[in-house]
Amino acid sequence: MTDPRPDVIRIAHTVFTVTDLEASRDFYVNLLGLNVLHEEPGALYLRGVEDREWTLKLEQAPEAGVRHLAYRVRTDACLDGLVALAEREGLPYRWEEELDRPRVLRMQDPFGVPVAFYRESRTHRWLLQDYHLHRGPGLQRVDHVNVMTPDVGSMMAWYGERLGFRASELTEDEEGRIWAAWIQRRGGVHDLAMTNGAGPRLHHWAYWMPDAMSIIRACDILAGARQPERIERGPGRHGISNAFFLYVRDPDGHRIELYTSDYLTVDPDFETIRWQRDDPRRQTLWGAKTPRSWFEEGSRMEAFGGGWAALTESELKGMPINVI
Repeated sequence: MTDPRPDVIRIAHTVFTVTDLEASRDFYVNLLGLNVLHEEPGALYLRGVEDREWTLKLEQAPEAGVRHLAYRVRTDACLDGLVALAEREGLPYRWEEELDRPRVLRMQDPFGVPVAFYRESRTHRWLLQDYHLHRGPGLQRVDHVNVMTPDVGSMMAWYGERLGFRASELTEDEEGRIWAAWIQRRGGVHDLAMTNGAGPRLHHWAYWMPDAMSIIRACDILAGARQPERIERGPGRHGISNAFFLYVRDPDGHRIELYTSDYLTVDPDFETIRWQRDDPRRQTLWGAKTPRSWFEEGSRMEAFGGGWAALTESELKGMPINVI
């Protein structure tokens, strides 16, 4: 039987607003080594060496935040299905256009997250084997996004039932309440993660790295540039996802994860891995204690009608600060 849900392929791009575009260029291009694919007055379009499209747009604005998170879909019929979904559920939507993407469907999901979907995109020659052009630690491709939401369980269920996302791992407490979830479309550990907290907010945007030493090199580069304070957490290894990780903050506080060494979930008999909330190995298999900022801070998200999405506090309380 044909699955009636839209065929979402993967996470594709995000748009950050930044208050000082030149400072952001220095961080993302000169230090992290992302490649400038396009440049316009007040905007930069960046990609990793494997990305054939831009995956991060930096847009000069009076305030820092996130315009939207975008997913690529397989067909135009998928976009029509998403319009029908929005109309059935009373979700606001409109058609927009982005550079290289002539037809983008902008929506607000039921949890206040600004999301966009597109099928057609202009693609560009990849730089993966143009090693003479690589700079910085070697950000390879967009990997995933993590959002903070007060209702992880409902959000995970909606993305699964409506958009066909599959859960690879989750965290639950003794009463079966879900505190965090990792869901995917492309057969990795996650395209989208959700963690408990006041939301909607962006927790982090993540790039895949070729190996652990490239992540160590990112630390050396930031230290050499006299900016070690950009390193918020790590390096270390998560229990969840098995990933070797580093979290850094850009000049506006947007959080970027540099990420490698997870696993595949494509087999039909793969079963969701479930962790207990109080198991400290799930969050840090090894590594230094996580700073409070990592649990509490995130980037604001744009509301559909403008301004910033109103935050809703989580009803789940009592999370030990060192185990999420």
